[in-house]
Amino acid sequence: MLPLAVLINREVKAIQHDASVRDAARLMRDTRVGSLLVENQGQYVGIVSETDVVRRGVAEGLNIDQAPVHIVMSSPIITLDINRGAVEANALMSERAIRHLAITEEGRIIGILSVRDLLVYFKNQF
Repeated sequence: MLPLAVLINREVKAIQHDASVRDAARLMRDTRVGSLLVENQGQYVGIVSETDVVRRGVAEGLNIDQAPVHIVMSSPIITLDINRGAVEANALMSERAIRHLAITEEGRIIGILSVRDLLVYFKNQF
């Protein structure tokens, strides 16, 4: 079993809770990630994904230039400890119907695991 430490992206991307939904979309595009942690006063308070932008922002007719990202984010952040394995991460993501999972070490978020990361891992296993 490969530890999550090898699979995760440790370069956590975040955006302020009061930034616009469009700003979040642009940051995801520019940094080539599918989600951002949402930060308020130095604390992560949620996660926003491309899906959140589309389903909760665009599809609902929000003015994405004015709507703050915290309106479309998911909260609380679903996490898994870094000492767990890929199979457990996959099960949790499937059970919670999420594509991005925050990975913690000693209770602090240190990286993000995506469905794509798991696909690569499982493809190489078989």
